Amino acid sequence: MATWSKASLIVAAAVVLVGLSSASGAHGGRRGRSFVSSYGEPCKEMRLYLHDIIYDYSNSTSNSTSAAATKPTALSTAVSRSGYFFGEVVVFNDPVTEGKALPPALEETAVRAQGLYLYDKKEAPNAWFAFSIVFNSTGRHGTLNLMGADLMSEKTRDVSVVGGTGDFFMARGVATLRTDEASSDLSYFRLQMDIKLYECYA
Repeated sequence: MATWSKASLIVAAAVVLVGLSSASGAHGGRRGRSFVSSYGEPCKEMRLYLHDIIYDYSNSTSNSTSAAATKPTALSTAVSRSGYFFGEVVVFNDPVTEGKALPPALEETAVRAQGLYLYDKKEAPNAWFAFSIVFNSTGRHGTLNLMGADLMSEKTRDVSVVGGTGDFFMARGVATLRTDEASSDLSYFRLQMDIKLYECYA
């Protein structure tokens, strides 16, 4: 059985340390920042508003931020009231703001929500979300990734923050959603998102 010399052990330890250092740099360069994990108090909080304007053939394409990517299924048209299409998938690239006002230039906001939602209830509107909040401003860079059930009949509902990049590298937490405003046909809605991160780099 081969034995390791002291010099071999030192070289092996140096290789491992260099590998760990390289991996840390490859995953966002978090040097100088400490990882915070607390399930009592959030390490970061923010309130944002998502504005969704679905294209319905009557509005302007430049004034729309989302569109249905599937046609209504036979099941949905058989059981759903008009507009509540079970199985419909909507893809969106929505502006996100810190205040409630809809921005004048919908395509030029520094924060975007990009992803999809699908209607998953036959008798009434109910959705499941999977999207990224993309930050591209002087204050924040990176993404937060959210997913979960949007139980639209509830006043508030929670979805999971399952990860992040950049300033939100490896973030975990909860986003509480509340419908702040919605048109009767759901062609426009504004979601209030209260985001609390319980795992983040500070």
